[in-house]
Amino acid sequence: MVMAAVPVGFFAGLFGIGGGLISVPFLFFIFDFLNLTNDYTMHLAVGTAFFITIFTSTASVLTHRKHNAVDLSILKIFGFFVILGVFFGSFLAAILKTKYLVLFFSIVVFIFGAYLLLQQENSNKIKPSFGFFSKAILGFISGSISAPMGITGAMMNVPILRFFGYPITKAIGSAAAIGLVISISGTIGFFSTGLYLDVSLPLSIGFVNIPAFLIFIPITTIMARVGVNTVHKMSKIKAQRMFGVFLYVIGTIFIFRYFSL
Repeated sequence: MVMAAVPVGFFAGLFGIGGGLISVPFLFFIFDFLNLTNDYTMHLAVGTAFFITIFTSTASVLTHRKHNAVDLSILKIFGFFVILGVFFGSFLAAILKTKYLVLFFSIVVFIFGAYLLLQQENSNKIKPSFGFFSKAILGFISGSISAPMGITGAMMNVPILRFFGYPITKAIGSAAAIGLVISISGTIGFFSTGLYLDVSLPLSIGFVNIPAFLIFIPITTIMARVGVNTVHKMSKIKAQRMFGVFLYVIGTIFIFRYFSL
């Protein structure tokens, strides 16, 4: 777990992802190897990842703000509908089997990875067309998809913000702020659904594993700051392409895992 926490924190800062895209696979395989549960392995990985990313996302957002790369105004409308989407997605995840959660994770990752690999860097100005309805609909969709996957939504929100004209570094920083909202809401959702289903998993409360949380937090928080400082030294298009490749690697790993379940 200690070795896994280093890349989780670093990539959280580098791509504004909160760490869920890496911590969910790592935690899934760790819990699977330990045979903690057969029916709720993915659920436990997702819930624990959300709890971890509250602290990782906070460190990431604070460091991005030092680089003036966070648009907090996006949280006013977009963030509210993200929360509604997260609670809906948490309920959906609770009734799905692990195998279908894994497939869902893989497909969404591939779609957004392709977008980032193909998208070109254009303007550094935010387009004025990102209105109320766009923020409401896309915010709800982002939250709904993020919750079953245990992610903070950057793999969707970075492409969305890029589409509406944000430069890549500001898109990453703002996505990290949205991710903080998602991680808090997701933790509440998985914590409560686990208690409601009375899963009684070893060393866990609801769908949150306490030892994994305690091991990850100090390491991921430090490495998130390192990742943020790294991305602001890179070219914007290079950072975007790296994010796209990163998503494809994660998606491929999970596709293989889906066929083995």
